[in-house]
Amino acid sequence: MESFGGVLFPGGLHTQESLKLAVDFPFQETDVLIVSYPKSGTTWMQEIITLILGRGDPHLSHTVPNWARAPWLEHHYFAELQEASSSQPRVFTTHLPNHLLVPALQEPPGSNVKVIYVSRNPKDVAVSFYHFHKLAAFLPEFSTFEEFLHHFLDGRLCYGSWFDHIKGWTDQRRAPSNLLHVTYEEMSLDLSGTIQKVSSYLRRPLVEDEVNSCVKHCSFSSMKVNKMVNYSLVAKDIMDHSKGSFMRKGKVGDWKTMFTEEQDEYFNSVFKSKMDDCALDFVWEEQQKPPQD
Repeated sequence: MESFGGVLFPGGLHTQESLKLAVDFPFQETDVLIVSYPKSGTTWMQEIITLILGRGDPHLSHTVPNWARAPWLEHHYFAELQEASSSQPRVFTTHLPNHLLVPALQEPPGSNVKVIYVSRNPKDVAVSFYHFHKLAAFLPEFSTFEEFLHHFLDGRLCYGSWFDHIKGWTDQRRAPSNLLHVTYEEMSLDLSGTIQKVSSYLRRPLVEDEVNSCVKHCSFSSMKVNKMVNYSLVAKDIMDHSKGSFMRKGKVGDWKTMFTEEQDEYFNSVFKSKMDDCALDFVWEEQQKPPQD
């Protein structure tokens, strides 16, 4: 493990040098930055942006791995990928918390970067992250979901606390002024609308056929079989796919199949306590309800 700025990061993927490079990264005003806590829809947003910038053409998303198209700022291989890339605009991804990265985004040219924050119902995040710990060799495996859930709620995991992460990046006093917040749930329920929302934010308007192509190629079923997206190209000593699939279910509300009633009640009490000072209007459950006549 690597400890940096009060947060733990997986060893191997991260070094002190790579983390320092990330927080001091010289952004350009045309850059696009995807920010998320792990298992919140990061890969999905990488695909959406790739397809928007390609006006619906899937060539890049079918020939270049997503970690090369939208590399993680904090990973040790970032500098090498960045040197080899000539794409414009540059697209980056990060799981870094706000307090580590936002200083680089407060003054021009960093303040002009298009920042897209992706969030998800934390109960679904917890379930997905638990299964990912089984798959990822660089993360510790937990014997039970109960054990993992307590670590998640206490913020004792790699990448830190979900609560601190979302509050840091969405607090208007600390977040970049031009940040766009997109939820996993809206991507799931209205992918076409989300694509148009993001394309408008990026000032890359699409015609109907281009939107439809984006929808087709970044649907969960398409991504699940795309080797440039599903991480099946990654070596077994990094991700052991015999223990699970990176693209697992992609469902909204899957936490209900995993949580016990007691776990749900405990989660709700912790959530209320930790998010009491957050002004965000959480609508994950409401987004799942069908419209009323």
